[in-house]
Amino acid sequence: MAHAPQTFFDALAVRTWCGLALTALGRAREEIDAINVYPVADGDTGTNLYLTVESATTAVEAVFAGYEAGSPADGPSLADAARAMAHGALIGARGNSGTILAQLLRGMAQVLSAEGGTARTDGNGLRLALRRAADSARLAVAHPVEGTVLSVASGAADAADGAEGDCGTVARAAYQGACAALAATPAQLAVLEHAGVVDAGGRGLVTVLAALVETFTGEAPAPLAGAAAGAHARVTPDAVESCADGPDDEDGGPAFEVIYLLEAEDAAVSRLRTRLDALGDSLVVVGGDGLWNVHVHVDDAGAAVEAGVEAGRPYRIRITHFGVGDAHARGGERPPRERAQRAVVAVVPGEGLAGLYTEAGATTVLARPGEPPASGELVEAVRRAHAREVVLLPNDAELRHTAAAAAEQARTEGIRVALIPTRSAVQGIAALAVHEPGRRFDEDVVSMTSAAGATRYAEVVVAERQSWTMAGICQAGDILGLVDGDVAVIGADVTATAESVLNRMLSAGGELVTLVLGDEAPEGIAEHLESRVREAYLAVDTVVYRGGRQGALLLVGVE
Repeated sequence: MAHAPQTFFDALAVRTWCGLALTALGRAREEIDAINVYPVADGDTGTNLYLTVESATTAVEAVFAGYEAGSPADGPSLADAARAMAHGALIGARGNSGTILAQLLRGMAQVLSAEGGTARTDGNGLRLALRRAADSARLAVAHPVEGTVLSVASGAADAADGAEGDCGTVARAAYQGACAALAATPAQLAVLEHAGVVDAGGRGLVTVLAALVETFTGEAPAPLAGAAAGAHARVTPDAVESCADGPDDEDGGPAFEVIYLLEAEDAAVSRLRTRLDALGDSLVVVGGDGLWNVHVHVDDAGAAVEAGVEAGRPYRIRITHFGVGDAHARGGERPPRERAQRAVVAVVPGEGLAGLYTEAGATTVLARPGEPPASGELVEAVRRAHAREVVLLPNDAELRHTAAAAAEQARTEGIRVALIPTRSAVQGIAALAVHEPGRRFDEDVVSMTSAAGATRYAEVVVAERQSWTMAGICQAGDILGLVDGDVAVIGADVTATAESVLNRMLSAGGELVTLVLGDEAPEGIAEHLESRVREAYLAVDTVVYRGGRQGALLLVGVE
């Protein structure tokens, strides 16, 4: 459906582009996955690009929502929207292709935000942004290879350089240049030629650029045809096996894909690149200003993570073993893994709880404070659980709509999903404790829902700003005790506030107290609270877990 074109590149154009690109990648995801043979034929390039753009879109929407909640007369600047787009893509980047796309968007944002609060830019600004994007992405890849998304990005930038006119004219030239470069990729990369496909990452970038054309002209360009279409081809087992025997994969290739976000200084990242380059291949490090997204294929996943620890603080660590059916598995020597009957997928706020949930058999999605997972990330976790039936625990009231969207998407793929509306990780712990995969699905869901609902929850946090609460006015730095989502206690001492919260909860009865300590919780708080429970509530047991970097100083559950 046509929409009103954007005359200039402004904040609204960024928002429109992200939305159109997300929709287009959603339609093309399966086709792009199907032609994915390089650097690893694991069939997830389209999905990774979709998840990356979904994260960028979510970040841009959050910026607009923030302004709408303030003064309706004001809106975000081009710089605000472009930076949000780049940051969202960076923290949500998936796979080799998604990581490179994140750097492409970051390169564009550097140009689009160069004027600070400038409201918009024209065709010349778009030309410069596309050139910066292509150049910065190439620099982010340790060993650039022609015939990949890098070639397509360069083709787009080269064509845009020769275009004169408004943003629509420049965007259309970039799209046409990208299409021509995409059609040429099989001649540049032998694995593509043998499989009879174009580069999957490049195909995804063409889809994103088509959305850019639609943003500025109001009309989507004609679908790809001829050699550039590529997505109508399908990768055969023989082609996959040939890819595994290619020059980049002489010994079967690295066994693991390792991705993590990293907080580190530039000098440390430079040393990290050198170390990771020696450990494996497909190395891409993107980002800047202290935050980086690291992607590499290695045999020693632990060494890749340790290198990140030495460089700074890695988090959102994802390690994927290249499984049956991808290039590193030698063309399917073993039959596909049978689906489990039932699995639990849970969102958890800290590394410690992620370990606890994993030990209990759950597939986890780590939520960093202030950066909730997108629905696509939850869908991916449901797929990763590889089960016919899935119980989904969002463990956060703010994630209920996101989780519902993920559940609906998974159901369209033939997976039976039950969403239990857990509002805290401690409710998820209670639900997981009564989970029994052997009983009927409906009975298991009812039992888990009942256990979660019977668990009251609380958290102790530090106030970030002055605000009105149910317990009065708090100041920045005050200690807040929230019971069932509402502020019940305002204090100055963490331990005293936590004790007050616990007394309020236990005054209504209870048999078990669950304490989950964050990294910033004061020493001795668990021992103090355990002692308080023993002295004042004789029939109540206490269990303590280490949650890690979870945002809250303390999570409390009472069953």
